[in-house]
Amino acid sequence: MLIAFIGAMIGLNIGGLPGALMGGLGGYYAGIALQRSVIGGLRVVQSQFFDSIFSIMGALCKADNVVSRDEIDAVEKIFKMMNLHGGQRDQAKAAFSRGKQSDFDLDTAVDEFAKISRGRAPLVQLFLQLQVMAVIADGRVDPAEHIMLVRIARRLGLNEGDVSQLEALLHATTGSRSSQGGRPPKDLLADAYTALGITPDSTNAKIKRAYRKLISQNHPDKLAGRGLPESMRPVAEERSRELNAAYDLLKDARDIK
Repeated sequence: MLIAFIGAMIGLNIGGLPGALMGGLGGYYAGIALQRSVIGGLRVVQSQFFDSIFSIMGALCKADNVVSRDEIDAVEKIFKMMNLHGGQRDQAKAAFSRGKQSDFDLDTAVDEFAKISRGRAPLVQLFLQLQVMAVIADGRVDPAEHIMLVRIARRLGLNEGDVSQLEALLHATTGSRSSQGGRPPKDLLADAYTALGITPDSTNAKIKRAYRKLISQNHPDKLAGRGLPESMRPVAEERSRELNAAYDLLKDARDIK
């Protein structure tokens, strides 16, 4: 252990061999204490991380005054996606229930997440995607849910356009699987354009560039290298799949090679 070695060297210089033994022993126990402190700190941050995600999710699902069965099922799928088990799962469920309460302080919860994310844009984007995944599960985003999503996004440094792009991405790729039936193909295409940040009059070359840029920015390995928590990696992988699905819609419609 490095700290034990450093302690031994200091002790050797001060008190010879006995000093080295005492310094090494002191350094060993200091290293153990430091390791426990770091691990404990990481657990606290992780606990706060899950608490923020799911309490805010509870508030969003209740924004239209009704938490639907589809939304509950979507939250359960998110638990599985993030590999939450045992105590973590119980904590996430409790946070979700707390977020549904009328006295829940949404702004404070968002501010807590802002401290944890430290302005890391990819983490904020994936956090917001999780929120949209929950509320869009019943096939639509209620106006009250959209307003709350925009409020959250702005508090995290994003804007309404970022929210609309995420909503469009999930509409385009999950619309045909919702419990309320499939969406018209023209609506799915319109959502696919918005999801990639382009318009129907964009050239095929521009569509390809927009897609490749988004895929590159959201690659799970690249995000992991920028400090993405391991629990969020499946969310990044899901985002990549959704971007691929949106691009496939446009490829098929426009015969892009």
